[in-house]
Amino acid sequence: MKQTVNLVLISIVAAVLLVLMLRMKPRDNEGSKNGVPLVVYCAAGIKPPVEAVAKEYEKTFGIPVQIQYGGSGTLLSNLRVSKVGDLFIAADDSYLRIAETNGLIEETITLAQMSPVVAVLKGNPKNIRSLSDLHRVNLALANPDAAAVGKVTREVLSATGDWEMLRRRARVFKPTVNDIANDVMLGTVDAGIVWDATASQYSGLEAVLMEPLSHVRQSISIGVLRSSKAPRRALHFARYLGARDRGLKEFEQRGYKTAEGDVWVEQPELMLYSGGINRLAIEETIEQFEQREGVKITRVYNGCGILVAQMKAGQNPDAYFACDASFLREVQDRFEPPITISRSDMVILTQKGNPKSILRLADLSAPGLKLGIAHETQSALGSLTVRLLESLGLLQAVLPNVRVQTPTADLLVNQMRTGALDAAIVYQANAQAVKEVMTVISIADPAAHAVQPFAVGMNSSHRLLARRLLKALCSPESRARFERAGFEWQAVPGAAGGP
Repeated sequence: MKQTVNLVLISIVAAVLLVLMLRMKPRDNEGSKNGVPLVVYCAAGIKPPVEAVAKEYEKTFGIPVQIQYGGSGTLLSNLRVSKVGDLFIAADDSYLRIAETNGLIEETITLAQMSPVVAVLKGNPKNIRSLSDLHRVNLALANPDAAAVGKVTREVLSATGDWEMLRRRARVFKPTVNDIANDVMLGTVDAGIVWDATASQYSGLEAVLMEPLSHVRQSISIGVLRSSKAPRRALHFARYLGARDRGLKEFEQRGYKTAEGDVWVEQPELMLYSGGINRLAIEETIEQFEQREGVKITRVYNGCGILVAQMKAGQNPDAYFACDASFLREVQDRFEPPITISRSDMVILTQKGNPKSILRLADLSAPGLKLGIAHETQSALGSLTVRLLESLGLLQAVLPNVRVQTPTADLLVNQMRTGALDAAIVYQANAQAVKEVMTVISIADPAAHAVQPFAVGMNSSHRLLARRLLKALCSPESRARFERAGFEWQAVPGAAGGP
């Protein structure tokens, strides 16, 4: 008997340990040094900085990076067919936009900018100064269907009527910008149109700035492919490459005009301030974002009046998702221009069956009614409620019935559940979860609503990460969650930005 008991105890302990091990086990092994390389498709013109950063990344994290170089257009064509790999770095954002439209790209990070120039030998022996000078020399151009610099050249010069002349004059068309630079260096041609950063990387070349090309600036971005089997590792590398104190330093040293970039942290953390009402719609999106990006988002949910007071006292969140636009305006100078994501109407919540026969706001002044409203200064809902009642001349008649004022509407719903209140003014999104056990009365007034804007902090060290969170919150999947939670969708397609 004793032996049986011991066996049972051992089995129980083993089961508990197994459960604990399973809980502690990462959801996948993306962060492990498993020898599986990240496959990166990279425009040949930006090989030098990308190759240098990839070597440093491999050395630091033990994760191999396999890079395939080619013209941006050629790489995109290959991706459309193969639909394999982890990352795509194009020399022109238009390729990433095409890839995103084709469902190939999930996230993007801008790295740097380049402009097309005419590359000539040092000292410019042919004295090439303008487009008209290209008539009399041997010229190399990039294939517009293969390389980004060729595509940009064709677009810009077609608009001015110069493309056909250059196309006919070109001695050769090359698949990559590096091929053109090499031909100029070897003297095979007298000049070629390349990126300014490419020309700066060849000691024997100099760049001639030429109208109208000199006004063009093309962005270099890295996109995470939807085909990636290790998206968190892919994003880890993308963030490293795009960090202003890591990968972008290499770009800058090699003559590129770099993007702003986030500060490098292996597992960054965002501080998000959010009105309590928004929690109903955003939690699942945030959890998925954390898992995919390998980051942590600390959420502070409260009444917007309290959140604004904390910010005015010196707190600086990375992002703020307000209950209503009126509670963003007070601290707008700390944030980038906001994106309005949703709207929620204000409603009257009553006990099931509406035993007090409340049909409109004026009925809230009935003698003996126990009413709950949100706090005027602590909550956006409270401020909107007071303004609404005041505009209708009902405030003084209703105030004697107010039994409680709370910083968030969910606290009002909780008191309605306990039967402590006869009625409460809340948002439709708050009422959505209890509509089967309580009665919801619409408020027929155009001012009885709030709109929820999201804004990224101007001084955040992780602004790009916060913008990607905003993009996730504006996704079709997020929209479905907002609408299920009782919100009305407001964000327009592309409002949160693309590549």
